[in-house]
Amino acid sequence: MSDLAESLPIYIRIVEGVKDAILNGELKEEGQLPSTTYLSKNYNINIATVNKAINILVNEGLAYKKRGIGMFVKKGAVKTLISERKKVFKDRYIKATLIEAKRLNIESDELQQIVKEAFDEMNK
Repeated sequence: MSDLAESLPIYIRIVEGVKDAILNGELKEEGQLPSTTYLSKNYNINIATVNKAINILVNEGLAYKKRGIGMFVKKGAVKTLISERKKVFKDRYIKATLIEAKRLNIESDELQQIVKEAFDEMNK
């Protein structure tokens, strides 16, 4: 885990861990989330902290409760997360790249070629 992640409150780390598990396919849409008791014991934290994380997932439209059964990943959660992460990717990385490209007088065509080359290198 990165230093940044370790500096985040535990309930945020739980939220991000669940989101990653959904995106990675470890948690399937309509599949059950780990119980609050399990998460509480696993992270050695108060159940109220776990509930705070679960409530965030519910409020973001990623999870829902089946009364008497538990919490489940909402249908469409993967699409929602991909859309959210693409926006973050654009705002955090693409805009910063464009600012640097402008400083270096890199035109659009040249930038596209640089990205293609980097992409090809990664996939070798």
